[in-house]
Formats: sequence, structure tokens, C-alpha cells
Amino acid sequence: MPWFRRSKENISSEGPKKDIPDGQWTKCEGCSESIHKKQLEQNFFTCHKCGHHFRIGSKEYFELLLDEKTFKESDAKMRSVDALNFVDTKRYVDRLKDSTRKSGLNDAVRTGAAKINGIPIVIACMDFSFIGGSMGSVVGEKISRAIDLALKKRNPLIIISSSGGARMMEAAYSLMQLAKTSAKLAQLSDGGVPYISVMTDPTTGGVTASYAMLGDIHIAEQGALIGFAGPRVIKQTIGRDLPKGFQRAEFLQEKGFVDIVLHRKDMKETITKVLKLLQD
Repeated sequence: MPWFRRSKENISSEGPKKDIPDGQWTKCEGCSESIHKKQLEQNFFTCHKCGHHFRIGSKEYFELLLDEKTFKESDAKMRSVDALNFVDTKRYVDRLKDSTRKSGLNDAVRTGAAKINGIPIVIACMDFSFIGGSMGSVVGEKISRAIDLALKKRNPLIIISSSGGARMMEAAYSLMQLAKTSAKLAQLSDGGVPYISVMTDPTTGGVTASYAMLGDIHIAEQGALIGFAGPRVIKQTIGRDLPKGFQRAEFLQEKGFVDIVLHRKDMKETITKVLKLLQD
């Protein structure tokens, strides 16, 4: 049948085939929408369709929040050590090396001084890409030194949390950081220096049980998971179904644990307004 016989000319496209470069598209975890990398960046790494907030690191947060070329990093070379010779599926010392190689970071938090819309601040931002943003001795020490710097400069402190909790590979050394950072924040409060805690997805475990929930103002990104133990563990423990949206930012705001829930694009201007109010 002639109508069934097609030549290459009949089925070929009008123009040359365009290859899509690898890594240029990503799928939204919220609605499965395919989003181009450039579009994602322009929309503050959030989905234009459902508003899902993608996880980003300290580099992206600093670019989003801080005035250009004002960030001066402190304690950048500080690294964790394997004091316990810990081994699970791999040696902790090897895990540290792999995380540094993949993330380009020396540990799970970066700290320093900067400005937001001309207001001098001290900032600490966690990176989930480094062993799940877990809090070990270096994270606790860098947070503590950032608090000391804020107290010395009399500049407001901002901590952006993104963490799975305490770093189990450091055992008690990690748990000690809860007490250390909490004591330092008490000194900051006694000194009358404001502290804004920003919680992103996820903020869990020992980080939630310490500095993330000790702010003068608690700000959370939309849909962020915030809690101590995970929902599955809590459900198994109490033997009951959990409320809809349990441990999400909006739920915690309703219960009074979080003051402000907002879209990432509004973060800089909202923090600026809060800083001005706290300094008046």
C-alpha cells in the first residue's frame, strides 16, 4: 500500500534534531513537573507550579540573602577528625574525605560576617550535602565562634539550619554540641544581641533540639520538615495516626513553634524588616 510506505523525507523533522544536555532538567518532588535548571535558579530554586522548595546549600543562600561581596568567611579551614576510629558501612575518616570531595566543603556549616541590605550581621549556614548537614564537633564549634563574633561586634546573628541532626559517628562529642551552642546563645541573649533562626527542609534531631529553636524570631521556608524524631518513629511510639501536615512549617506555625512561614523569594526582605524591628 503506497500510503503506508513512507520515505525518510516524509518522516524526518523540518529542522535538525536538538539534543538536551544532561543535567539541564530536573523533576519536582512535589508535583513531578520537569523544570529547566535556568528557570529553577531564576525562581529561587522553587517550583513555579506547586511552590516546592528544593534544597540548596550555603553558596546559594549567601547569594540569595547577602549583599554582594560583603561576606567574610571565618574558620573556613576547620575540619572534623575521627577521634573514635568509628566504622559503620565505611570508616568515618573516609566518609569525611568523600563528603569534602563531593561537596567542596570542609564541614556541614559555613560562618562569617556580612551585610543584608546594608545591615551588618553574623551568619551561619548549614549544608545538607555534607553528611546530611549533621552536627558534629566542628559544626558546634563554628556555631559557637559565630555567636562569640556576633556578641563581640554587637551584630545580629542569623543561623540557617538544614540538618538530619547530631552526627552519630562522633557519639557523645556530637551530643555535647547541643549544650555548648545553647549556653552560648544564652550569653548572646543576656548581651541583648538579636538572633534569627531560619529553618529549611529538613531541620531535625539535635539541631532542632538546640540552636534552631532558640531564636528570638523563628522563620521557616514553606513546607519545611521541622522536628526532633521523625513522623514514622513518633507514630510507632504513640500508636496513633498523626495530624495532616504534622511537623511541616505551616503546622508548627499554627501551634506557635514558628513565627513566620514564607516563600524563599521573600526571605531577604522579610529578614531585613525583622532586623530593623529588633534593632529599634
